[in-house]
Parts: sequence; structure tokens; C-alpha cells
Amino acid sequence: MSAEASGPAAPAAPSLEAPKPSGLEPGPAAYGLKPLTPNSKYVKLNVGGSLHYTTLRTLTGQDTMLKAMFSGRVEVLTDAGGWVLIDRSGRHFGTILNYLRDGSVPLPESTRELGELLGEARYYLVQGLIEDCQLALQQKRETLSPLCLIPTVTSPREEQQLLASTSKPVVKLLHNRSNNKYSYTSTSDDNLLKNIELFDKLALRFHGRLLFLKDVLGDEICCWSFYGQGRKIAEVCCTSIVYATEKKQTKVEFPEARIFEETLNILIYETPRGPDPALLEATGGAAGAGGAGRGEDEENREHRVRRIHVRRHITHDERPHGQQIVFKD
Repeated sequence: MSAEASGPAAPAAPSLEAPKPSGLEPGPAAYGLKPLTPNSKYVKLNVGGSLHYTTLRTLTGQDTMLKAMFSGRVEVLTDAGGWVLIDRSGRHFGTILNYLRDGSVPLPESTRELGELLGEARYYLVQGLIEDCQLALQQKRETLSPLCLIPTVTSPREEQQLLASTSKPVVKLLHNRSNNKYSYTSTSDDNLLKNIELFDKLALRFHGRLLFLKDVLGDEICCWSFYGQGRKIAEVCCTSIVYATEKKQTKVEFPEARIFEETLNILIYETPRGPDPALLEATGGAAGAGGAGRGEDEENREHRVRRIHVRRHITHDERPHGQQIVFKD
């Protein structure tokens, strides 16, 4: 008989794998995760198709809807893989988790994304993040410049409504090239474009202080109107009739300096500040310098409109001697 047969049986090598309790799901070790304490147990979240790993400590650290879900107060749904399902968009859920971890997060620069994050923070009841988003949105509203909106007047009634609905001085440009029974001079098209370009430049510079209107249906071809406190203060007409050989032509001027001067003059009618008599007098405005004791003529000057028309030109006149020259205003 061999020694192997006569000797006692060798003991079996101990198993390195710990026995699994029967009837229980695999623990975190089965997924390669080893929590040190029960509070660091990992949870798998599927938020609208966006997958996230986090801990119970993160989810229950603040009094939010997530704390209610994972503290047993609210029933949660899981799929076959153990992922907790949350029926929300997962676009900003990572930001929600980071706020729960750190207590603060960088907020989006875009106003739209900031509003989306605010909606998610409200859904999950993360009060601190709600307040941060609301404060950021308020600061953006205060710092953003107002939009430069330029209404187009299509009827006299619409113009009256616009003038009555604003407290700002008004600058209106009427440009209607189709309203012409004569041919244009060679430089008229260029000057008409220059008037329109100047209007756009003034609108960009003073849109926060003045209301700018465009009129395309008036009787004139190119005319500027300036309104203060609901009434017309000044007018600059940029068209004239030119008598050429055997025909009449329409000429469009570009009185840039005069237009810019009237725009600056109209700024003194900003509300709540009223017209400054000294400034009006210095700029040739409508109001007189005196207060009490002004004469009737000085008071009536406030209701007059300064109408500035360009000089009428005659390049050539072949009419018979003695015939009266007629100019069109």
C-alpha cells in the first residue's frame, strides 16, 4: 500500500470567495464599487436617458425631492438593470448633482439655458439653486441694453397712436421714392440713401432716449420730423424741384449737419425733465428764456414748428421772358 493511501486525507484549500447570502441581490462589490459606510452607497440614475452614478449621501444631504425619493418617502421605479428611472430631461441633471455635492455651481451664460436650469431646480426643489438662478436672471435683465425697435408708420392713425403712447421725443424719417412725377437728378439716389443711413446711425446711438419712426406713405419724398412732448417741434424737408432743359427734376438733398442739430435739440424734451428755457434759447429753440412776464409772441413761439427746406435750385431756364417762376414746396 502506498504512502499516499495510508496517510490521512489532505485538507481542502480554503475558498477566497465569500459565501453569498441566499435570497439577496448582489451588493455594490458585484459592480466593482466598495462603499466604506452605508451613507456612501452608490445609486444608479437614469434621467431621461442620461446615466449618472452618485451616492445616497449626495441625494439626501439637502431637503429636496431627491431626498424624499431615496429616504423611502416616495416610491421609485427601477428597471431590470437596477437603474432608478426619473422621467425628466437629463441635460442639466449633472449640474443639479454638482450643486448637491458642493453647494454652488457655475451658472450658464445663456439666458435660455439659465431659464432651463431654473425649471429643473424648481422641479427637484433645490431651493438654493433656485435663488441663484433667479438672481442671475435678474442681473441679466438689468444689464442688457433695450432692443432698438423702429416701427414703420403705415397710416396717420397709427402715427398718432405711436406718438401718444410714448414719453420719449420722436424722430421720424419719411422716405417714399415712388411718390414722384418727375425724374431724379443724378445725385438724388445717393443722397436718399445717405439720409436713410444717417437715420440708422442716429437710431443706434440714441435708441434708449429717443423713439425713431419710419414713414413710407407720406406726401413728401424725404422729410425729417422731430416731436417733443407730443407735438411737432421741427421739420427738415430734403427735396426740391430743379428746372432743367425742357423738363423738371426732383432733387434730394442731404443736410446732415441740420438733421444732427435738430436731433440734439429734441433731446431737451426728454421726460421727466421738461424743456430748459436757457438751453432752448441758446439753441434757437421754441421756448423763450423768461418765465413770468413773457409777451404773447414769446408764448406763441412754443407752438410753432421750425420748418427747414433746402434751397431751390435752377440749373437752366428756357421759358419766355417775363414768365413767372413757380416753385413747389
